[in-house]
Amino acid sequence: MYTLADLPRKGADHHASRTAVVFEDTRLTYDELNRRVNRAAHALANLGLRRGERLTILSDNSARYLETYLAAAKLGLSVTPLNTRLSAAELKYIADDSEAVAIVAGDGYEARAAALLSSVPALRFGVSLDNAAEGFAGYEEALSQAPDHEPDRAREPSEDELAVLMYTGGTTGAPKGVMLSHRNVMTAAVADAIEMEYTKDDATCFVLPIFHVSWWPILSLLLVGGKVVISRVPDLNQILRLIQDEKCTHMNAVPTIYGWLIEMAPVDSYDLSTLRLLTYAGSPIAVQVLKRAMTVFGPIFAQGYGATETAGGPITIFEAEDHHLEGEDSRLLASAGKASICSEVKIVDDDDQTVEPGVIGEVYVRGKHIMMGYWKNPELTAKALKGGWYHTGDMGYLDERGYLFLTDRKSDMIISGGENVYPNEVENAVYTHPAVLECSVVGAPDERWGEIVHAVVVHRAGVVIAPEEIIEHCRQTLAGYKCPKRVTFLDSLPKTAVGKVSRKNVKELVR
Repeated sequence: MYTLADLPRKGADHHASRTAVVFEDTRLTYDELNRRVNRAAHALANLGLRRGERLTILSDNSARYLETYLAAAKLGLSVTPLNTRLSAAELKYIADDSEAVAIVAGDGYEARAAALLSSVPALRFGVSLDNAAEGFAGYEEALSQAPDHEPDRAREPSEDELAVLMYTGGTTGAPKGVMLSHRNVMTAAVADAIEMEYTKDDATCFVLPIFHVSWWPILSLLLVGGKVVISRVPDLNQILRLIQDEKCTHMNAVPTIYGWLIEMAPVDSYDLSTLRLLTYAGSPIAVQVLKRAMTVFGPIFAQGYGATETAGGPITIFEAEDHHLEGEDSRLLASAGKASICSEVKIVDDDDQTVEPGVIGEVYVRGKHIMMGYWKNPELTAKALKGGWYHTGDMGYLDERGYLFLTDRKSDMIISGGENVYPNEVENAVYTHPAVLECSVVGAPDERWGEIVHAVVVHRAGVVIAPEEIIEHCRQTLAGYKCPKRVTFLDSLPKTAVGKVSRKNVKELVR
């Protein structure tokens, strides 16, 4: 397996009659999936897409979303998935910066896609996956007019070519385009399949957005001939029903979803006996929440610590057998596990020197799953990949046995419900309110979301302003999950000796 294009083709060769994908009323065998991917590839080529170009997708999860992703690979195209929760301004920035030439819209996103098509000069045309939309080619109609044989293999990319241009938040406010090659993505998928011991008898209930780098369970299951059961959105009752009805053996989710399931969903009303593995990633999980989840679902949890820059592939793996509720090793529940099969991990000090076990430093990682670099940003790429290692920006330490414990995030990034939020970006939005004199944004612990965005504001003299006004102001330019959930007003913000606002001291003030 070298590229994403190999997944449907090899699947059809080796597992033709086995079920590959289930989504709502759609069930596709591996042979049917490959034929539909071939039709989609021919249809995109007929619409004028050429090797080396980029398409962008704005959609909730669906089988057609996955087909489009795989079809792009067969044409030598790269994909820029769009986070559906972003504001219009954020979507426009990414579509423009990525230089995408086509936009694919899912159910309910046609109007937003049309706005991008009319405002982003490089976008030449649009495709509507589900509904008729003026100015957009209909996906199913285009497939009905296309053949199902393999496209010209000469159009397919090499393993070192760009497969996905995935945007992640920027510490200076602008999102960064992370360039992931086919080798990066497939290395992550192969490593995950090996680490989690997936087989053709496994079925994953996929509930996280395909537009996130967390889509690796789909690739890993298709790699081994397993079944991918796709949920459009993470509805709690639907998740439980899908696990029961499709006899799923695996699910990957952010800690927030597991917290919701054990607190708000009727878990006991469903037969979940086929589950053998529940993985969590995206943000740290509170130890108490993990313990409660293990009590409800059993000792079947495993953690993968990764990043967009590692193609979602695990930097470390915390295996199910290491999850101990009691005894001396119960302290490991606070760890991220050991270096995965595809990763080398080390901890370094400010002088780039490797430190001893137990000493806190920055986490560095290298492997074939590490990104090609940042799109159109050679300076940032050189800094992040200096010395052949990816500098994660996360702080932590390795113990004597090689278990990684994360202690802080060097960039002060906030992770709320599995979504990355960069304080500077939120601060920039808050500062545009005319009543704001100073602002600092920090993460505050929250049992439901893991962390919430907390804005600490100093308002101008003589001005009366309510917290709700600050929150609503942010909603005009930011995605909802980036907006403050809590606002505190202070007379002044703590400063360092050189006059900078001290986020560390701000956190201590509002705890």
